[in-house]
Order: sequence, then C-alpha cells, then structure tokens
Amino acid sequence: MAGERVLMVAGERSGDLLAAALARDLRARTPDLRLEAMGGAALREAGADIVVDNRSLAVVGLVEVLRHYPRIRRALKTLERRLTTHRPDLLVLVDYVEFNLRLARRAKALGIPVLFYVSPQVWAWRPGRVHEIGRRIDMMAVIFPFEVDFYRRHGIPVRYVGNPLPARVRPTLPRDVALARFGLRADAPVLGLQPGSRRGEIERLLPTFAATAARLRAARPELQLVLPVAAGIEPDFVRRHLPADLPVQLVTDASPYDVMQLCTAILTASGTATLETALMQVPMVIAYRVAPLSYAILRRLIRVPHIGLVNIVAQAGIVPEFVQHAATPERLAAALAPLLDDTPERRAMAARLAEVRRRLADRREAVALDGLVLEMLGRSPDSA
Repeated sequence: MAGERVLMVAGERSGDLLAAALARDLRARTPDLRLEAMGGAALREAGADIVVDNRSLAVVGLVEVLRHYPRIRRALKTLERRLTTHRPDLLVLVDYVEFNLRLARRAKALGIPVLFYVSPQVWAWRPGRVHEIGRRIDMMAVIFPFEVDFYRRHGIPVRYVGNPLPARVRPTLPRDVALARFGLRADAPVLGLQPGSRRGEIERLLPTFAATAARLRAARPELQLVLPVAAGIEPDFVRRHLPADLPVQLVTDASPYDVMQLCTAILTASGTATLETALMQVPMVIAYRVAPLSYAILRRLIRVPHIGLVNIVAQAGIVPEFVQHAATPERLAAALAPLLDDTPERRAMAARLAEVRRRLADRREAVALDGLVLEMLGRSPDSA
C-alpha cells in the first residue's frame, strides 16, 4: 500500500543522526512514505516532518531526568495523542530508552507495530527487563553482533543491522589542511578533550579535564590542546568551564573526526565517542561522572565490568576507565602520559583498537535497516 505513515522518535543528537540516515535511505527507496518524527536538525534536513523538537530533551542520569520530567512528559503525551489522531503504520523508536519504551506500551495497546533501533543495554543492567521489552515491541534492530544471541535466548524477534559508525567516522580534511586550519603544529603532541555532547556532562567533566591537561602541560609545555565543540553547545558555555590561562583550541566549524585525526591521545567521556575514537585509531582514556544520587543507584544495577562501549565491544579493559570519584586529574594524567609518546602502552592499545574497528566494520551477518522497515510495512525489502 502506497503512502504509509512512519513515525520516528529520537530523543537526542546521536539518535537524531541515526534516524536521519534511515530517513534518507527510505526516501531514496520509497519517496511515497510519509515520515514524521520527534527529532532535531538532522531529521528535519532528511525530510521528516518534525512534530516534536527534541533539542531540550537530551539529559543523562536519573536525577537529571527527574529535574526535566515536566518537559519530557509533555513530549510523551503529545506523541501518545498523535498515535491516535495520526495513526502511523509503523513506529520506529531510536534509543532514548525510558521515554521510548513508555511510548511503545501505548503503541502496542493501539495495535501499532513497533521497531526498536539500538538496543537498550539490558545486557549491562536490569537484564530482567528484557521480558518487559518483549511485550512492548515487535522487532529489535541491534548494532552489536553479541546482542543477537541475548534477544534470541529470550524469544524476542531481533535482526543485526550493522553498526553505522564505521561508514560515518572518517575525516573530511587532509591532515595538513586540518593542522593549518586549527592552528596546530605537526611536531608536538596533541591532546584531544571530549567532555561530552550535553551541557550537564560538560559541567561535570570539563573542569577535571582542564586540570588534567594543565598537569600534563606542566611536564610537557609543548603539549597542544584541542576540543571539538559538540553541535548545539555554545562555545561561550564551554569557555566558562576552562581556566583563562589554559590554551585550548576550540573547534566549532568542522567535523570532530577532522580534529581526532590530529590527536596523539584523547581524554573522553564515556558513550559513543569512545567508539568513534577507536574507529579513528586514537589511544584514549575514559572518564565519566553523573550526579551523586544517580551514581549511587546505577552502581548497584550495572552487571558488566566496563562502562566504555569500546571496552564492552572488545570484551576487555583495553582502555583505562575512571568513573566518578576515581576521575581525578592526577589519575587521568598518569594514564594519559604514556600515550603521548611511542611507548609499549601506546602500541598495545593501538593494536587492540584496530581489532575493535575490525569487529565494528564486519557486516557479513547484517541486514539493511531500511529493508527491515519496508518488511514490517508489508512491502518487499527489495522495493525501489
């Protein structure tokens, strides 16, 4: 049937980018599909009709969610009403777990098929929740191969659709052009600072990142510092969390991968950025903090030994992790120092990062996500 309506829901920038890539693929194959979304700039540019703007909804941590709950609840109620007034033929939920599982429950009650893209990390914490997920969705599209067996063991329909990052993570500028553009020298080490893409992450992490960089520069005055500012974050907001006497080059008008390619090592927040850094083959150290109450709750729920996605994919602690009170400038600087030179530690990490890249790029068992959407709409996945 032509002209089916697909509602896509992405609650933060990473999900917005993933959903936008899917929207572009669907537009190219089936221009008659009507795509509506909760999303941001990427989905809008991909041609989706934005019914809820997600720019104010990206928060991290249990306490932080409670603080923003009225705004999040309004968005949820708007979408729940839309499921009835503009009934979609398929609901595609992208990450943003708590919100999207609530919306999935409403869709299920209305008989609307639900595709969940990017698995909640139930294999990491609250594994018993997988049964609740199975009652609310019709298909789980996962981006890590090891997730397939987890869902199959629990009788939940699942497809591996490949990881989108390897195709996307590459610089757009030649190295020498990027060096000149960002005012960096080729004959001195470069430390990249990646304190996160959300304001709360930056507030919690950047002062510690700056203190770490200052310690390293005290021992190595030639060390250059660069920070790619995430889209949607004002440079002035970032500068407020940096000492005036610390020379950090902020980059706001280029791909973060153009910056990463110049880095000798990177100090990064946890999350997708760790996989992006691994794909760029840059040695790194991971640090993360959440609100104290959030941490007290989460530490009792997490069931895996690592928090960094790069370590989870590697199934080993190949990158040092410093969480909450352990994330001190002294410890971070000590872990970063050997990565700034050609040392055995640096070479060993580089070899393990190459293996992570190989795993993420392996699509031999993957199915096309846009084909899966068409299949759930009752169309042939080979539709053009």
